[in-house]
Amino acid sequence: MEKINNKIHPGNLVISVISVIVILTGAGYFFRYWQYSRDYEETNDAQVEAYINPVSARIGGYIEHVNFDEHQLVKKGDTLVILDAREYKAQLMAAEAGVQDAYGQLAVLKAGILSAETATHVNRDQINGTQARFVQQQQDIKRYTNLVKEEAATGSDLEVVKARYDVAASDFSAAQNSLQTSQVRIAELKTHFTLLHAEIKRKEASMELARINLSYAIILAPYTGRLGRKNILEGQQIQPGQPLVSIINEGKKWITANFRETQVAGMYVGQPAEIRVDAIGEKVFSGKVAAIAGSTGARFSLLPPDNSTGNFVKIIQRVPVKIEFADGHGTRILPGMNVSVAIKKRIY
Repeated sequence: MEKINNKIHPGNLVISVISVIVILTGAGYFFRYWQYSRDYEETNDAQVEAYINPVSARIGGYIEHVNFDEHQLVKKGDTLVILDAREYKAQLMAAEAGVQDAYGQLAVLKAGILSAETATHVNRDQINGTQARFVQQQQDIKRYTNLVKEEAATGSDLEVVKARYDVAASDFSAAQNSLQTSQVRIAELKTHFTLLHAEIKRKEASMELARINLSYAIILAPYTGRLGRKNILEGQQIQPGQPLVSIINEGKKWITANFRETQVAGMYVGQPAEIRVDAIGEKVFSGKVAAIAGSTGARFSLLPPDNSTGNFVKIIQRVPVKIEFADGHGTRILPGMNVSVAIKKRIY
């Protein structure tokens, strides 16, 4: 009888060992993934967000200097653009001259009031003098009337005294009227104070506006950030409100993660999260849920879908969730980068 050779081929042994290792490794990864998915809600439909705002011109004019380059990192208060400010300087000088003129008119008004008040003192002295002459003429009339009766004076003498009396009465009345005129003049001048003070405030406001417009000729960075593309040059004419360059706020970045509607049931504000940025490899950033949208992302679109207008096809919707970095993010993370987010489920 022939003997059966039960010897195992070495190649089969290697294949068997490798198969066992692959199966065990796959089982280990599957177990870890099952355990991870049991404790975390994960999505890779997420991007880095940041405030990207245009830096606009507050006034129009010609660009004198452009002090930045494309994608330059700037600090808050850095000078970005300088406009030709000669016109605005002239407007400020004219406004300052208007304010000085108004204060000059106020000084003239005060001097006029002082002069009118001094005139009233003179009028009172004149009244006292004319009143004394008027009283004296009254007494002279009485005396000459008695003298005429006693034939100690002639009628012509009495007529002369009466004429003097009429002149004294007229002077006394004129002095009183002059005092009233001065008092009315003072009251009239004082009413001009209100109008002149209002005019001064208006001209000071115009001066302040001219000063503000002059300050707008130097355009500063509103906050620390990185600039976008450079689309302006020296000598270019710009208009008020025209965007000059975009700036990215480097101090405030967050994640917008679009979770499936079936994943957000247990989420809450303050919930811890793990953030992995595709461009930075295996580094894990810590974060927390800052806000959960009040509706699905489709509701925010320009033309939200309306399933009542056609055949109904049930599609799982996405709910935007805002996630903030908890341990800083650095400048390597750029807005628009793709990230993966895992949020630890609530422990009941």
